[in-house]
Amino acid sequence: MASNTTTKCPSLTKATSNGVFQGDNPLDYALPLLILQIFLVVVLTRLLAYILRPLRQPRVIAEIIGGVLLGPSALGRNHKFLNAVFPPRSLTVLDTIANFGLLFFLFLVGLELDPRSLKRTGKKALSIALAGISVPFALGIGTSYVLRGTISQGVSQAPFLVFMGVALSITAFPVLARILAELKLLTTDIGRMAMSAAAVNDVAAWILLALAIALSGTGRSPLVSLWVFLCVDEIYVCATLVAVLAAGFVTDSIGIHALFGAFVLGVLVPKEGPFAGALVEKVEDLVSGLFLPLYFVSSGLKTNVATIQGAQSWGLLILVIFTACFGKIVGTILVSLSCKVPFKEAVTLGFLMNTKGLVELIVLNIGKDRGVLNDQTFAIMVLMALFTTFVTTPAVVALYKPAEMAKSEYKHRTIRRQECSSQLRLLTCFHSTRNVPTLINLIEVSRGTEKREGLCVYAMHLMELSERSSAILMVHKARKNGMPFWNKVHDSDPNHIIVAFEAFEHLSRVSIRPTTAISAMSSMHIDICSSAQRKRVAMIILPFHKHPRLDGNLETTRADLRYVNRRVLEHAPCSVGILVDRGLGGTSHVSASNVDYTIGVFFFGGHDDREALSYGALMAEHPGIHLNVVHINDSYTPEARSEDEEFLAEFKEKISNDSSIKYEEKMVNNAVETVDMIRTHNRYNLFLVGRMPEGQLVATLNKNSACSELGPVGNLLTTFSWKKIDRPPLEAKK
Repeated sequence: MASNTTTKCPSLTKATSNGVFQGDNPLDYALPLLILQIFLVVVLTRLLAYILRPLRQPRVIAEIIGGVLLGPSALGRNHKFLNAVFPPRSLTVLDTIANFGLLFFLFLVGLELDPRSLKRTGKKALSIALAGISVPFALGIGTSYVLRGTISQGVSQAPFLVFMGVALSITAFPVLARILAELKLLTTDIGRMAMSAAAVNDVAAWILLALAIALSGTGRSPLVSLWVFLCVDEIYVCATLVAVLAAGFVTDSIGIHALFGAFVLGVLVPKEGPFAGALVEKVEDLVSGLFLPLYFVSSGLKTNVATIQGAQSWGLLILVIFTACFGKIVGTILVSLSCKVPFKEAVTLGFLMNTKGLVELIVLNIGKDRGVLNDQTFAIMVLMALFTTFVTTPAVVALYKPAEMAKSEYKHRTIRRQECSSQLRLLTCFHSTRNVPTLINLIEVSRGTEKREGLCVYAMHLMELSERSSAILMVHKARKNGMPFWNKVHDSDPNHIIVAFEAFEHLSRVSIRPTTAISAMSSMHIDICSSAQRKRVAMIILPFHKHPRLDGNLETTRADLRYVNRRVLEHAPCSVGILVDRGLGGTSHVSASNVDYTIGVFFFGGHDDREALSYGALMAEHPGIHLNVVHINDSYTPEARSEDEEFLAEFKEKISNDSSIKYEEKMVNNAVETVDMIRTHNRYNLFLVGRMPEGQLVATLNKNSACSELGPVGNLLTTFSWKKIDRPPLEAKK
């Protein structure tokens, strides 16, 4: 008997439903289902990233695990969940959106890759890169024969060999940059070497992947596609310059994956000027935060760990992991040792070069889509990528401890010293262009006289490391870290901050070396203090967390800078100055011949005041500086009075014939007289005061200290409005 029952099938082409009140299930339609999928993906990956944060794992680990958990390996084992949230009919839409985002991500990768930097790769890094590619590639080919004889029977030999070789030889450049930044190794020698080698590895991997795709293509000679990729004609260059999507369409049309078009377009975009940086700034949030997790889930839905069954399959998984680790790590170690890299650093480099990530998944997904990798092989390779990346951070943390290696005693930790002719080293920190003009003018007045060996300044740009920090931007900063400007004759940096310091260096005899601290604000002080230790500086100069308004009063710029300053004061190996920037010399550099500043020092007593006065005496060596020293008499402890009197006697003897320095003593009886006396000295361009002066009067000033990091006198000066007196900066000393 025929049945009259009819089944309502949702339209495959309809995007939106009429709503639940009309009897429609929103999950039967493309748009609401996609919204639910995106919501689940973003929430789960962010939650996993938060859970894995104490283990200092990169976000890519959370995204890979999240994709596997949502797939048939875990939650997807519940068929009701899988058919409701990730039904087969929705996978085409999900894959399309994921690859759309991936297209733009590869454009960003190409945009941030400067081909000229590869030409400057040192022989050591190039040798490490070649070893990190060739050894695991060869072992990957060997492993492929084992897999073809067991779980991958019947696949085409040539493309399978190349895909396996590429999968084992890849180093994930963006993931490695993130790991190095998290471990505070990006600006170290080993970090720069690892990133230089990884950059070469990245380019080689893309070329090998193009070969693998060409070999797995059908209907034409594979050499045609490869030739087009390596020898891009002008017509294709013009097409890729139209847009990322057009580039993807063109490369897909000529037999290469659409991702290559986006990557090539990114490489071709000029890196000079602000355009490339602006593109990254505009696109990265959406691509990295929304689209990329979809690609990881798309990969996870194809990964079924349950296909790895029996001793043979698990044995093959162990074999693949061992081969991948052995090839990368041992190959890198051997070449590093031949290049005279210390053993611990060589082993660390080996683990760093073994990092996998997104490019690995791209290779595996293309291989699966082309029928080169079956479900079991694909699952084995995904788990291999997950394992090798997961062990990188704990292995590096256990092997390489740069903080211990950097520990060393050095002599000149203060401005005050016995050898007045020795070189003075300063570490000046800034977080924005706002601080640069005053910093340059401060450096100008700090350079001393011809009798000294000179002034060396490390200008440190404080860059906050966030989830969206561009990997290659970090590498670009790290590559130039601590290098003198004269090494950049053939590589002019378009960064206007660097240009400002470079111009000043050419006009003065000060050696300025740009450095970068790339870190979360909660641990930025570690970068600053360790850098000061390594560079053996006498003083760290930090920006104050407030800036002046038009009415002369101060308002908060960044509250987290205050935390950084306080932590640096606690852990610094040398003297520390906090610069309250009120515009010393205006908004541009004042040349040496035009410098005409009056600097004031209030001396109560104690170690910090002696250091402040020593810095003032150094500045007074500049022909355009007039120094006024006001010694405020107060009740001291006998020990402090004895040491201060000895210091002042020596100071007065040195300045007896120096007309540019004026010394006077003031008697005050209470805090009110002290405040009034300080107010009368309001015509100074710069105040130098100690953070922790000694005496009973100072203790009374300290009761209402809103900014304890400046000390009582520094805090008092910040409460004054200096609108009418050239906005003098103030510096507090530790």
